[in-house]
Amino acid sequence: MSAQNRGMARARHAARELLVKALYQWQLADASEAELLEQFGEAPQFARADQHYFREMLHAVLADVERLDALLVKQATRDMAQQDAVGRAILFLALTELKSRPDVPTNVVINEAVELAKRYGPAESYRFVNAVLDKVAVTMPARESA
Repeated sequence: MSAQNRGMARARHAARELLVKALYQWQLADASEAELLEQFGEAPQFARADQHYFREMLHAVLADVERLDALLVKQATRDMAQQDAVGRAILFLALTELKSRPDVPTNVVINEAVELAKRYGPAESYRFVNAVLDKVAVTMPARESA
């Protein structure tokens, strides 16, 4: 991987971390997309993030929440009411990436989601995230590989 690609991967990872935090806050505080963009745009780590990706994915998730919820209910092995807000934020982001970003390889989407769940979610939540995404990924059209 070239230095440029490593830098892009780090910027995307930083954007995903901020997205999880923004989607978590959206669930708890019912903040608008504009409020989230303003708040997270002022965060120090926003300068290191892929800002375009952050904006694009935040909009895509918030515009498609009902469909994402329905997909989670269909694929989940447990009641989604029991799903914590962090895990739900991670799943919303990953499902949106799987659906709308064919340029991001499936294994990258799943690995990033699992790592975010390990870092920010409750203990063992990464297993649930991984299981749901594995089930959904097989229903998606063919994608790029890493």
